[in-house]
Amino acid sequence: MLERAKPNLSYGAEPGLRFALLLDGKGGCKPLTMADLSRWTPADGAVWCHFERDHASANEWVMQKGGFDPLVAEALIAEDSRPRVEPIDDGLLIILRGLCASPPEEAEEPREDVDLVPLHIWVDDTRLVSLRDSGHYLTALRDIRQALETGKGPRSTGELLAMVSDKLVRDLEPVLDQMDEEVDELDDLVFDGEAGEVRERLKLLRRRSVQLKRYLAPQRDALSRIEHDDAPWLTNRDKLRLREVIDKLMRFIEYLDSIRDRTGILHDDLSTVISERIAHNSNRLAALAALLLPPSLIAGLFGMNVGGIPGVHDGYAFLLVVLLVMLLSAVTLFVLKRINWL
Repeated sequence: MLERAKPNLSYGAEPGLRFALLLDGKGGCKPLTMADLSRWTPADGAVWCHFERDHASANEWVMQKGGFDPLVAEALIAEDSRPRVEPIDDGLLIILRGLCASPPEEAEEPREDVDLVPLHIWVDDTRLVSLRDSGHYLTALRDIRQALETGKGPRSTGELLAMVSDKLVRDLEPVLDQMDEEVDELDDLVFDGEAGEVRERLKLLRRRSVQLKRYLAPQRDALSRIEHDDAPWLTNRDKLRLREVIDKLMRFIEYLDSIRDRTGILHDDLSTVISERIAHNSNRLAALAALLLPPSLIAGLFGMNVGGIPGVHDGYAFLLVVLLVMLLSAVTLFVLKRINWL
């Protein structure tokens, strides 16, 4: 049996291990060390271990001390990151994606791209082992860990898995709301804003929506497989919560389709506005060229270095030429306005 662990074990105190918690079945937990994990048995209760996937100590524990099937151990530390679910015996090998956030000790910086990081999970009736890359931070796991520390967390591995899935999807909602607000803002800027800036922002929005849907669609399928799995440790309440998560995820995917369609329409509107601006400027240049055509023609005729040019010895000839140019320009301007060129 495990001895009572030190209650003040800090987050990430041991290399490769972010935290390990022994669930008490009442919503609370006890922190464990790496040494405690080596002595843990299913009789001690359900346990949640969270490791850094790319750390040597975590790899060693998974491959040699975790008691996993070799195929499961390799999958947990592999680079594979596409959301999927594989039922193996009475457990599930799960790969999900969650929104990467800044660690609490670092200032939050705005991100141009949405960073969805992989979370590798093994779960059965007595333990849930999760792994994510070092340098990544998932607020979903932090919230659950804090709930356990206050005695308001999950009481079983099935409830823990449902809560992890729920929190991972929940963190996407502010991102989608922000994208929707940005689309509304760009809708107002299409006709009045700088075309280059609007085009660049539209491109980033479309890239985000495609990137999110690339992982959310298979994640929806993965969660559906979990919901329909007949694992005995998944209660009806857990499956009901997973069903709600799947419904929310489906709404998010439809939301992304809507954002992609709206950005496509805005891109077409922007192209139309740019074409109209180019046509308008071309009309102005054409009108200016038409106004300058009569003076240019007369100047060209009188500028020829040949004999017989009228008015060479007439003192009023230049004045008459200027008046003729002004008259022709006025007539040209009148004609352009009559044909709605100006």
